[in-house]
Amino acid sequence: MAHDPLDTVIGVTDSSRRDTAASAKHVAAAVKCDASGDRGGAVAEYRKAVNADPANVDALFKLAYQLDLMGEEDEALALYEQCCDTPAAPNVNALLNLAVLYEDRGDYALAERCLKQVLDTRPNHLRARLYMRDIQASREMVVVEEQDRDIFKRKAMLDTPVTDFELSVRARTCLKKMNIRTLGDLLKITEAELLSYKNFGDSSLTEIKKMLTAKGLRLGQGLEDAHRQARRALMEQYKGTDKMAVLAKPISELNLSVRARKAVQLMSCTTLGDLASHTEAELMGIKNFGATSLKEVKDRLTEFGLSLRTLDA
Repeated sequence: MAHDPLDTVIGVTDSSRRDTAASAKHVAAAVKCDASGDRGGAVAEYRKAVNADPANVDALFKLAYQLDLMGEEDEALALYEQCCDTPAAPNVNALLNLAVLYEDRGDYALAERCLKQVLDTRPNHLRARLYMRDIQASREMVVVEEQDRDIFKRKAMLDTPVTDFELSVRARTCLKKMNIRTLGDLLKITEAELLSYKNFGDSSLTEIKKMLTAKGLRLGQGLEDAHRQARRALMEQYKGTDKMAVLAKPISELNLSVRARKAVQLMSCTTLGDLASHTEAELMGIKNFGATSLKEVKDRLTEFGLSLRTLDA
């Protein structure tokens, strides 16, 4: 967009360049043009008014407003900014219009800053309060949309069949026999579980880990994500209650037997909330952890009003 030569002089406050009388004359002419529907003529007169007196903030605002109405948003925005960047108190209407333009461009932080300048001195300014609510709602909507988009992309990635990846025949065959069909299934398996399967060796493990690393993923990540979600769900469920303190209690509070305690330590559980985020199947998958130890853990958690995570949780 071509800018008027006036752009290079707006904001100059040298008194030798000010001609307030001429500026007022051009403003009056601009008002007449606007009243007759001659917006182009009004813009031309306001330009002359500002050129005659760069310190005439009222003429500067009206020029910005006319350009705003004509769709010349870039220049209007720059002029509104100059209206607000003055030694005197910023023009309230310029701040409000500037906030709207910033919001339209997705610059929510700048829009909020403009409105905050208004509300700091006029906390009950109706338009500023309404605009602030609108901007905050728009900001939250963008966040939700981004979260939904990220969730959709992640779900699509996790649903990718493992057959789509360049793996050796042996690795593919082992994964198929272990009923690992998708990338999501693979992320729920640990290195130990893969190596414990017949004919699955170090070379296949290295191959799979390399493939996952290239995608910024790792074995067991799916389990960790499930545990984090379970812990968050527990925190949300008991938010504001005495149970919050229970979730933060150390595992030692359970007074488990040596065998059960060692198994829990292998799962890197440090609090009751950590333990409650695991399933019975995960505990039973630990070496030397049997039905007796499982019952012990469940009974101890019950005493604190907690339980292990179910598969559908």
